[in-house]
Amino acid sequence: MIYENVTTGIFHSRPNRFLAHVEIDGVMEVCHVKNTGRCKELLIKGVTVVVEKSNNPNRKTKYSLIAVYKGKRLINIDSQAPNQVAYEWLSNNHLLSNITHIQREKTFGNSRFDLFATYETDRSAFIEVKGATLEMDNVVKFPDAPTQRGVKHIEELIQCKKQGFDAFILFVVQLSDVDYFTPNMDTHSEFGYALLKAKQSGVIIKALECEVTENSLVITKEIPVKLPTLSLRQLHE
Repeated sequence: MIYENVTTGIFHSRPNRFLAHVEIDGVMEVCHVKNTGRCKELLIKGVTVVVEKSNNPNRKTKYSLIAVYKGKRLINIDSQAPNQVAYEWLSNNHLLSNITHIQREKTFGNSRFDLFATYETDRSAFIEVKGATLEMDNVVKFPDAPTQRGVKHIEELIQCKKQGFDAFILFVVQLSDVDYFTPNMDTHSEFGYALLKAKQSGVIIKALECEVTENSLVITKEIPVKLPTLSLRQLHE
């Protein structure tokens, strides 16, 4: 995934989840934040951020905030990017073999999943993509806030699997050089337990690290996934 017309600035404040005040070339600009998550550990006054200038003259905001420097590490926080890079990764013959069709936003039950693919001769897969930006001690965690919607998606993927489809959850890690991925049990333990139940039901869970530059994001490798260690019996208690 490539961004065009990017530059850097200094983050000052975030008056609401959609907007940020960023100093760019000495001018304070109101920028669209392409992530409605908290990102409190990243968007700290004085940090260097990366913004993309829009070519649309009718937009209310001239820039979109897409990435943040956390020390020397660059973290992409564009919440729309994971779906795109996962689509590109899948299109380049990763994850599945002999893909014949890829569809975005396919509905199953009460959920709409990010990707749906047909492959081999008669197999189909629903794929849910989650972007992960929270890093603590070189470990990536998700979510950074409680997500009942995320739990619902996991439960629906389990139903996909029961009805004969393949099912995947892809955590796109929007930073580099981390040790492993794990659910954020301190923030939302129910999500972590749902992931474990999904794995024990046959849903495949992968964490995919990205190479991040100021103008690009690309999946480079798979990293380990560490889940809670409860038994399936305990999950149903």
